Amino acid sequence: MASALQARGGRGGIVGINVTPMVDVVLVLLIIMMVSATYIVSQSLKVELPKTASSDETVAKTYVVTVTKEGNYFFNDKPTSKQALPAQFRAARAASKDVNLVVTADEDAHHGKVVAVIDLAKVEGITKFAINVEKQ
Repeated sequence: MASALQARGGRGGIVGINVTPMVDVVLVLLIIMMVSATYIVSQSLKVELPKTASSDETVAKTYVVTVTKEGNYFFNDKPTSKQALPAQFRAARAASKDVNLVVTADEDAHHGKVVAVIDLAKVEGITKFAINVEKQ
């Protein structure tokens, strides 16, 4: 008798799939990924990436100034002095208007020497610079 009742439009089995719980789980996963992505990005250094060679703009040239713990200066791995850095920065700006400067300093180098290099670069019109660090 029960089978006859079901055949006439009584209570039947569940035919459709309820997608509401699946949508809830997907939205929770999306929120978790969005929050973790902003956390990962906030730990990185803010740098301007150089342009690609296929674009219409010129490619930015990157120059490196290194300060050793003894207080010696190197410009693109060549020994130099603090007094010669402004002239080298001017020459770099004359070669390319879009100049990126990377300042690399020894852990035991004086903070004032690094700040002085950045200040000299700003005076010569170099505004895009980064400080090279090593991840622990």
